[in-house]
Amino acid sequence: MSMKAVVYKGPFEVAVEEVPLPTIQHPADVIVRITSSAICGSDLHMYEDRTAAKAGLRFGHENMGIVEELGSGVTVLKKGDRVVMPFNVACGSCLNCQTNKTAFCTNVNEGFAGGAYGYVAMGPYHGGQAERIRVPFADFNALVLPPGSEHEADFMMLADVFPTGYHGCILSGLKPGESIAVWGAGPVGLMAAYSARLMGAADIYVIDRVPERLALCKKFDGIPIDFSKGDAVDAILKMRGGKEVDRCVDAVGYQAVTQDGKTEQVNIVLNQMVRAVRACGGLGIPGLYVPTDPGASDEHAKLGQLMFPFGKFFEKGLSMGTGQANVKTYNRQLRDLIVAGIAKPSFIVSNEVGLSAAPDAYVKFQKRVEGYSKVILKP
Repeated sequence: MSMKAVVYKGPFEVAVEEVPLPTIQHPADVIVRITSSAICGSDLHMYEDRTAAKAGLRFGHENMGIVEELGSGVTVLKKGDRVVMPFNVACGSCLNCQTNKTAFCTNVNEGFAGGAYGYVAMGPYHGGQAERIRVPFADFNALVLPPGSEHEADFMMLADVFPTGYHGCILSGLKPGESIAVWGAGPVGLMAAYSARLMGAADIYVIDRVPERLALCKKFDGIPIDFSKGDAVDAILKMRGGKEVDRCVDAVGYQAVTQDGKTEQVNIVLNQMVRAVRACGGLGIPGLYVPTDPGASDEHAKLGQLMFPFGKFFEKGLSMGTGQANVKTYNRQLRDLIVAGIAKPSFIVSNEVGLSAAPDAYVKFQKRVEGYSKVILKP
């Protein structure tokens, strides 16, 4: 028996191929029929050959669907349950899982703290840009949703970008009434800025260079800053009469670019945040940085090393929080905000396409073609 899945073929190439159907491998597993799976900006790191990903990897770490098969040890989930899975694969029993650090589970990926579906170096877990997916430790990992099809696109955001954006604000130390600047208006950046609004932030600045993305921040009264038109920090300080912001979030990561939008400078966002934040302020960094980057422009960046103004960071008494989001820490409360009608994160979704359209969607998403800012695949 086989199914269709999105398979990485090599730099800038994916294909929809027939692959074996997943099977129950452990009593705690379930098989989920995918109803929605999103393409993530993190997938582009592999797609663009900026990781050690090898041909044959099945993409897809943002997944939701219907439970079809149950392992003999599953006691909470039932066949027919509608579920969304955190992109983190976690065991639920190691020290980190027991302290809500599920992004850093030590039992699911040998030699590494953390696992994920369909991602290089994150364990043997196939991605869900496919018709089915195996979910390990399913009672722990799957979040049950209200039955039916309501809020499908909103709930899809619970797999990664909504909790990750929220996590960025938490890492920064954001408190109600404070100001915040978010670098990057991709899905995670917009979700960070949107989360800041839900958390009671006052002024919310969003920095990017893509007009379509910047326009979306106006939906929650964010203040767009187009860095292609000048230094973003200078623009923020001018708007604020010279006052720095309380908090900053880096939702860009290691492929940050300079004002021309083409020249990569791995440390530019981190350095700008140190300039932009007030003394004793905080930086939240959910944007991805990697220990090795084979496509980096300089030898230090290839080793995951970068120049950082630690002297100024120290002088200002700043704090910094980093790392992948522990999705389970946030997804239940964010789900309930969606159900209550308070949160509607699907405003970032640009389109929904069939699984067969995935190769074309990857091309357009990578090229920032208008209308392809957040794509949901519908098997």
